[in-house]
Amino acid sequence: MIDWSKYPNFEEEEFASKDLPGSGENMKESFLSMLQEARVIANIEFKINSGFRTYEHNKSVGGRANSAHLRGEAADVATTSLNIRFIIINSLIKVGFKRIGVYDSFIHCDNDSSLPQDLMWLQNK
Repeated sequence: MIDWSKYPNFEEEEFASKDLPGSGENMKESFLSMLQEARVIANIEFKINSGFRTYEHNKSVGGRANSAHLRGEAADVATTSLNIRFIIINSLIKVGFKRIGVYDSFIHCDNDSSLPQDLMWLQNK
């Protein structure tokens, strides 16, 4: 069971798959620790759009078959402007995230070592 008091800027519900309440408990604590540290560095709210996903939910949102979301090692953080995007990306890099995806309305980050590392990608339109 995750001790959410270690992550004062987040709540379990933010990370739960939309089709499985309580599933935020499937997040990896190593991931949550890095994300909490990035949040402190950024000094802005990180609104989590997606954390852990069940296979069914991942498929319904068009997620990759091998998504780090399925293992609780990824999150999508909402963004509202270029400035906010820069602040979030900068903080993620500072704490050691090696996989960052930049989309119109969110930043994806994960620390899944089974996937290619040192990678930043932009949303394909």
